[in-house]
Amino acid sequence: MTFSLDTPNTASLKAEARELRAQMVRDGTALAHGAALEMVAHKHGYRDWNAAAAALPERVASPVQVGQRVSGTYLRQPFVGLVLGVHLLADMRHYQVTVKFDRPVDVVTSELFSAFRQRVTATVDLRGISPAHTSDGEPHMRLSRI
Repeated sequence: MTFSLDTPNTASLKAEARELRAQMVRDGTALAHGAALEMVAHKHGYRDWNAAAAALPERVASPVQVGQRVSGTYLRQPFVGLVLGVHLLADMRHYQVTVKFDRPVDVVTSELFSAFRQRVTATVDLRGISPAHTSDGEPHMRLSRI
């Protein structure tokens, strides 16, 4: 079975069950955690919580991990570096990735001046490709594991 970022995971369903339980308590209705898990599983189309837990992944997929060596291009310039941070954005489709390049990258194409960057933060999708593009259509960042 394949999963995408649209696929819920057990951690997100558990969080949803905790929120449902808290909302029910605020509304004056007691609800056991197990019952909340069952309700959330039904809401997502599963027979019960055990079926949902067996079918879903434990975690959301990630293009890279903190501490991982990566290579790619940033504003068309090749780089090799180390991932310092990865943050899943609210849309559950993109990540904010911070990379420290081994050697600074000149991000200016002009021959008249330079602007070197050694640490950058960019938004990428699960494939490691930035949704933002330069004026000629090239993604700001292309990222791959070494």
